[in-house]
Amino acid sequence: MNIFYLLIGVSLFAALIFLGAFIWAVKTGQFDDNETPSIRILFDDDPNNVEETDNSINKTK
Repeated sequence: MNIFYLLIGVSLFAALIFLGAFIWAVKTGQFDDNETPSIRILFDDDPNNVEETDNSINKTK
């Protein structure tokens, strides 16, 4: 039964270490995405919006 207390203590200690590492990573900007916004303009528009635009062009002809 004493081993359960040891295992619970070790698992709580490990969880606190991982929580601290996660908080440190967030505060130091490890999850900031600096590249994607600059290349987002290169991607095509949503195909649904393009079809609606094409239909409105065809109706006017």
